[in-house]
Amino acid sequence: MKSQDIKPQDPKDEQLIENKELSIFEALIPILLLIAILAYNVYAYGDSATAGPNQFALIIGGAIAAIVGFLNKVTYQAMMEEIAKNVKSTAGAILILLMVGALSGTWLISGVIPTMIYYGLQILHPAIFLPACLIICSVISIATGSSWTTSATVGIALIGIGSTIGMPLGMVAGAVVSGAYFGDKLSPLSDTTNLAPAMAGTDLFTHIRYMTITTVPTMIITLLLFIFLGLAQTTNGSGDNSATLTSIKDAFTITPWLFLVPGIVIILIIKKTEPLIALLIGTLLGGVFALIFQPELVAKIGGSNHLSFVSGYKGVMNAITVETSVETTNQMLSDLFSAKGMKGMMSTIWLILCAMVFGGVMEAIGALTRITDSLLKLFHTTFGLFASTVASCLALNLTASDQYLAIVVPGKMFAKAYQDKGLAPENLSRTLEDSGTVTSALIPWNTCGAYQSGVLGVSTISYLPYAFFNIISPFMTLLFAAFNIKIKQLTTK
Repeated sequence: MKSQDIKPQDPKDEQLIENKELSIFEALIPILLLIAILAYNVYAYGDSATAGPNQFALIIGGAIAAIVGFLNKVTYQAMMEEIAKNVKSTAGAILILLMVGALSGTWLISGVIPTMIYYGLQILHPAIFLPACLIICSVISIATGSSWTTSATVGIALIGIGSTIGMPLGMVAGAVVSGAYFGDKLSPLSDTTNLAPAMAGTDLFTHIRYMTITTVPTMIITLLLFIFLGLAQTTNGSGDNSATLTSIKDAFTITPWLFLVPGIVIILIIKKTEPLIALLIGTLLGGVFALIFQPELVAKIGGSNHLSFVSGYKGVMNAITVETSVETTNQMLSDLFSAKGMKGMMSTIWLILCAMVFGGVMEAIGALTRITDSLLKLFHTTFGLFASTVASCLALNLTASDQYLAIVVPGKMFAKAYQDKGLAPENLSRTLEDSGTVTSALIPWNTCGAYQSGVLGVSTISYLPYAFFNIISPFMTLLFAAFNIKIKQLTTK
């Protein structure tokens, strides 16, 4: 019997409410005011705007939408019912997010992530420095699920090595950012990779599989461009990462056997195992391998100098549930070797719940139907719908200055439009990532652009021309839409 994927939200089952008394201007008021609040949050809080202020801004946006609803004869009860339905629909996504946090913790203390980093660093060579930067950052970002962590750790080291061998830092930073966001897009550990399918109405692994259709060609083009740039550069000196490799081996037992854990999870994903089951198995395997290969580390995390049943249990459980970190002789690696467990996913879950409040009220008052109907009148082709989605994501990255909102708001707004066009929800989730996630790092005043520039010590304007992956991604998704390549249709049972 074929198993059913967990779907955080299914647009096929969603009926947006119509309200003929609501004008398009009234429907847009909550969105315009929300964008204004979000923009001010970024101005006032900077990078920390996503730690709470933006979540509350969504609540305020929902309250403004409720006022508009009251003025157009929508009851409080109707709004609460839509909010409850929206929150209920995210149950699968929330459970997956919690399990992703658990998996990241056990993969750290077991040495899975450090082993991937260890072998990834060994491919670094001055003759192929730029493509090596791209590949290393891609591997580490996939392993950690975080473009920010990748840039703040290995990215800094690569910038230093690039400076030593005379490589233009804009190019190096462009390779780092491109690789970091490639992994950020495809890793099941990434919050944006979980957020996009939650907003569009598909499941995590369907989204990842479908996203490879545009992401892999983009990555190949990016790699070829960096190979060409690398060959065109004249460098001197060499980069030595032996100290970094030694620090990793001092902190962890490094062995190829640890690749069994991600290998098994990948096989489960390919076999279309339920996401929660695959992630749970990956988490448990990580815990078992931690006890086998890193017993002293597990005991230390468990609060003891010796491994026992109690310290082993506490060590693995702490990695699964709360923040854990592994100290090394290298501060850069100490910053990298940390995981937040299930607790660390609460901020993303918080964002999803607040987005469901805003979206629920907008649905209840008929605003989403009014806006999507107006949008549908502006475009009559599949390409037009994709182009409008890309433009919306870019606009929110420019105005709201936050990649999460560039996924959340268009995701809620365009779900019905894609359904009306007979398009599967993974078309929307892929487009959200191809345009919302990656372009955030190209805008200087966006939290992502400001963060990457500050951490790498290279201005956004300097690395922007070389962040090929981030630049090409939205054009690739539009190219596939224009020629109707791999555009999945809704299937009717």
